[in-house]
Amino acid sequence: MGTLDGRVTIITGAGRGIGREHALYAASQGAKVVVNDLGGDIHGDGADRAPAQQVVDEILALGGQAVANTDSVSDFEGAKRLIDLAVDTFGDLHVLVNNAGILRDRVLVNMTEQEWDAVIAVHLKGHFCPTRHAAAYWREQTKAGHEVRASIVHTSSTSGVLGNAGQTNYGAAKAGIAAFSTICAMELGRYGVRSNAITPMARTRLTEQTPGLDELVKAPDDAAKFDTWDPANISPMIAYLATTDCPFTGETFFVQGDVVARYQPYMLAEVISNHGERWSVERLIEEGPKLAPGDDRRGGPNELGRVST
Repeated sequence: MGTLDGRVTIITGAGRGIGREHALYAASQGAKVVVNDLGGDIHGDGADRAPAQQVVDEILALGGQAVANTDSVSDFEGAKRLIDLAVDTFGDLHVLVNNAGILRDRVLVNMTEQEWDAVIAVHLKGHFCPTRHAAAYWREQTKAGHEVRASIVHTSSTSGVLGNAGQTNYGAAKAGIAAFSTICAMELGRYGVRSNAITPMARTRLTEQTPGLDELVKAPDDAAKFDTWDPANISPMIAYLATTDCPFTGETFFVQGDVVARYQPYMLAEVISNHGERWSVERLIEEGPKLAPGDDRRGGPNELGRVST
């Protein structure tokens, strides 16, 4: 018995890299997998049915169940076809793993409008479109009286939640994905849907092109040594978040090698109050330096107005 037995699972960008590992691992755990991949290069150019079908063939050869899809996740109608394919082929949908992505790295002063739009489209809109149609399906299932125990796993990045020079487009999209995941959890819980995000660190076509990572992601010379950058390291966490009884929703996790860590969401740190009076710029010049990191005036939303100055 696998941990995902019978769970109908869509994985986008699953023709290569981390997505391929997700598809193979999910299938090994008993999932029925829809392998989505447009088949483009790291810049999102081109289309090739072969990568998605090759992964499907691998799963079928191992005795699993899978079907290929080559629709673009950033195309609204294409994303609906992807959701419909899962339901029409396997009778239901339980898991959506949003993983597809491209890179168009460039420092901000040299970035073109097209480089910005392409990355935002594939990552951010490419998360929205499949999720929107999956959410509509699960809502209708709930209205029809069926129990829904579904899971969405989104792929953010440390470039989004922590930042990385040379990736304003990618980082902005990935930060948006983390926020998108949190709000999905808030909105879709009523329909029996959980939503979480991960920031994976692994060797892929994309990370090999990422500024500052090109040397780090190389495979170790010693084959017996644990490979921290092996993309297969990420997939068990995806499977865990996809299980029926996983307790997490609205969280974002860092995953690399043998490490899994939960991010602390945005929270208020240093706080100053003007005791019921509107601030003036002159008073802010006086008191504003107390907001500098390291000041011991820390509080949360419930403490605002009670912090002395």
